[in-house]
Amino acid sequence: MSRNKLGDLRRSAAASLFGPGAVIDFRAGDAPISAVAAGLEEWDRNFPPAGMRNEQTVLEARLQKKLGVQGFRLPPVSAEEFNRPDSKALVAVRFPNWLQCPQCSRLAESRAWSDEAGQPGLYCAQCTQRMPGRRKVWVVPVRFVMACEAGHLDEFPWHSWVRHKEGCQKRTFLSLVSERAGLAGLILSCPSCHARRSMDRVFSEETWETFPNCRGRRPWLAGGDETCDHKARAVQRGASNLYFPVVESALSIPPWSDQIQEAMGVMWDQFMHVEDPDERALLVKILAKNELKPVLAELGLTPEEFADLLNRRMASHEQIDVENLRGEEHRQFTSGVADHGPDREFEMRPHAVPAALSHWFSHLVRVVRLREVSALKGFTRIHPPGDPDSPNYAQLSVRGLGWLPAIEVRGEGIYLELKTDALTRWETQAGVVERIRSLDERYQADWKQRFGDEKPPRPITPRRVLVHTLAHALMRQLTLDCGYSSTALRERLYVDHGDAPMAGLLIYTATTDDDGTLGGLQREGTPERMERTIQAAIHAQAWCSSDPLCIEDLLAGETGMSLAACHACVLSPETSCEDFNQFLDRALLVGSPADPSLGFFHTLVEGHH
Repeated sequence: MSRNKLGDLRRSAAASLFGPGAVIDFRAGDAPISAVAAGLEEWDRNFPPAGMRNEQTVLEARLQKKLGVQGFRLPPVSAEEFNRPDSKALVAVRFPNWLQCPQCSRLAESRAWSDEAGQPGLYCAQCTQRMPGRRKVWVVPVRFVMACEAGHLDEFPWHSWVRHKEGCQKRTFLSLVSERAGLAGLILSCPSCHARRSMDRVFSEETWETFPNCRGRRPWLAGGDETCDHKARAVQRGASNLYFPVVESALSIPPWSDQIQEAMGVMWDQFMHVEDPDERALLVKILAKNELKPVLAELGLTPEEFADLLNRRMASHEQIDVENLRGEEHRQFTSGVADHGPDREFEMRPHAVPAALSHWFSHLVRVVRLREVSALKGFTRIHPPGDPDSPNYAQLSVRGLGWLPAIEVRGEGIYLELKTDALTRWETQAGVVERIRSLDERYQADWKQRFGDEKPPRPITPRRVLVHTLAHALMRQLTLDCGYSSTALRERLYVDHGDAPMAGLLIYTATTDDDGTLGGLQREGTPERMERTIQAAIHAQAWCSSDPLCIEDLLAGETGMSLAACHACVLSPETSCEDFNQFLDRALLVGSPADPSLGFFHTLVEGHH
């Protein structure tokens, strides 16, 4: 594709749903363009200096240690005027390369169509000739592409699908015409040999079993193709299962939420490799006259004070538990002590749980200020990522660059913890265990089909489904109470059955603009308001406009990963949900008609406890 500006993306989108490897639709004038976002090497090439020496970076010590990187790069921001000589932009590569004329229904690769100098769009010359005033008839990207579970992306094999008759030589153009409704009525044909085949069963896995293995194409990475043992399958170009970002995130909490690492920038790694505290202090003294001078001035510290603070900071870095980042955050939320970091990146105010809710909740915390860093470490296709810690995801670059794309958001939130004794009594009930057992069996079977005998990272338990569904119910209610849009709120779940059990949830604003820090959400976290909000959220779940089909699990399907859940009651925007709207069941909140005791809050619904 020639070098043309295709369009703009929000910075947050370039490190999540539209990151490297994602297929994105643009419009160049009247011409529709489909392209795949290029890999991270293009970030270094187009926005120097490369790596962590770039000024558009963020740091988060705990997340860096877990992901094994030096830091994170913000999606780069280019100059507003693209035609300026010094202006740069992120790179996208035309995909798919097959396009179709909407007038004559001909289908061909990009080289078969006409172009206009300086324009990325392609047009059909034959149809343009017949249009009044020779108005351009722009060709459109085809709707079918190939993808595999390893993350590869390829063109649909049009010639193989149509099955040309023996001796057919003219294979430049094909024709795709809808003769009647449905895929069975969508006919692919060759005008030369008159071979015809419908697109029926094009999305069936069995259809592609007889085709060769996936070719391992990675068009977002220059020279990045590889061998692959999977079978590719057809996917709609705009389908939601074509790109699932694999995101790791962490909150900046004390003692790791200070400004030292931010101020030091790339010099941080230089000190990280000095293990002896005395040697570190000596290095500070040496560099204080030059490289460290602006850092000391910014922090208002002498070299001795800075060396002491740095040594304490390094000691705390060694104590980071990379296997349990959320455990550290959970301990912070349930400590019962109002706290904030040295640079005020984190501030929380615990409150007593209202008496009317004390039967179900043990902690209520207003998070007045928080900072979250979310790093994109890869993506999956076809299936959502089963486990963020799993290595089964596609790469964003040909080789490791020592950094990953990320965004940081500052916002506010509300933290709630369920009461342990009430939860333990409820989750051991035979009816509750049996209800979730079927969901766990579906999950186990799906995991085995995708990853073989490797065990899933965690079982699906009543506790997890309850906390997750409660988070969705509260997000829906809070959008009504404090005026945020449904996409402006996010959940962060703290669930564990181990030595340090957790059963908490954080609802917080996760927008990259100022909307997340206006205070509207955390003000709803006062005991009086939360009492009203929680009661309203639970009562709202007692009835759904899709009942009785919803509450009887008839909408989820036999392979669905949720039970009583639909868009009318608990489903949320996927950007707000950690589990892609899976593992939800409002019957665990309010009970079912056949067994009200399934609901953890069933006595609240009945008006007594």
